[in-house]
Amino acid sequence: MKRVLVTGVGGVVGQGILRNIQSFDSSIYIVGTNVNQISAGNHLCNEMHVVPYAYDKEYIETMSCLSKKLKVDLIIPSTDYEAYYLGASRSSFDCPIAISESDVTKMSLDKYVNSEIFKRYNIAFAQSILPSNYQGEFNKCIVKPREGRGSRGIVLFPQNPRDFTDENVVQEYLDGIELTTTFYVKRNGEIHGLITFKRELEQGNTSLAEVVFEYDEKLLEIISSMVSQFKYRGSINLQSRVTSKGIIPFEINCRISGTNSLRSQFGFPDVAYTLMEYLYKKELPLPKVEKGVGLRVIKDIIYKGVSSEQIECKSSFYYY
Repeated sequence: MKRVLVTGVGGVVGQGILRNIQSFDSSIYIVGTNVNQISAGNHLCNEMHVVPYAYDKEYIETMSCLSKKLKVDLIIPSTDYEAYYLGASRSSFDCPIAISESDVTKMSLDKYVNSEIFKRYNIAFAQSILPSNYQGEFNKCIVKPREGRGSRGIVLFPQNPRDFTDENVVQEYLDGIELTTTFYVKRNGEIHGLITFKRELEQGNTSLAEVVFEYDEKLLEIISSMVSQFKYRGSINLQSRVTSKGIIPFEINCRISGTNSLRSQFGFPDVAYTLMEYLYKKELPLPKVEKGVGLRVIKDIIYKGVSSEQIECKSSFYYY
């Protein structure tokens, strides 16, 4: 029996990964980790373990000991910080970790650094300026945390961007259709394909996603430039806007992203690709992306007759 450890099972990304693993091979034994014991992903795991935050000094030792004790065959990170810290400490693990090289994941954590490095290689990315250096370069701007994700901490059209600390970044407000594109890079560095959604957001998460094809040619040019210069591996998410100046990326997630549960239904099963490459060492079938629309809904998980301290995994209590 193969054993796969998925991190961050309380989040949308982790839950999608868990469902895709079950759909791909229900015999896989799933170990989930999270910073809280009570997690929305518990019922999708065979067992669940509480671990420190990725930036805590005990995190790597905790994860290494856990993976060795449980004889884990593969680790799939679902959060950005875990992707970086796990990738930077590969030598502490006996199993593969499905993630890009640590210098790439580190770069993607910081929008300002990402912008500056891409600029050197003439790769498209939203121009990013530290608040202390901002001199009114943009007619409309947005201030966001350099290392933030989703919509947390974003200030639209601030009166004085220089009032913010340099833990933030000032970017030009990009007016246009928002796209989220996922591409998969095989372990040999070859781009395996991509899928692009035009999406609507609620509180930073995708609420509606429509498969579109008309931007893929230009997006592939951008992605090819990225992959030619940096060792991206596995599933990568590129967020961009279609502007009068062309398609401009503004954020990169070097991990499986939140729309993985939708992508697998439209012919781009990147979680399955990850399992096939890293767990079973099989050749990947070509993507067969098809048109369609996906909507997100709320699901309730019910544990009757127990207290919150007793909630563990699906083997322990009734749920639906």
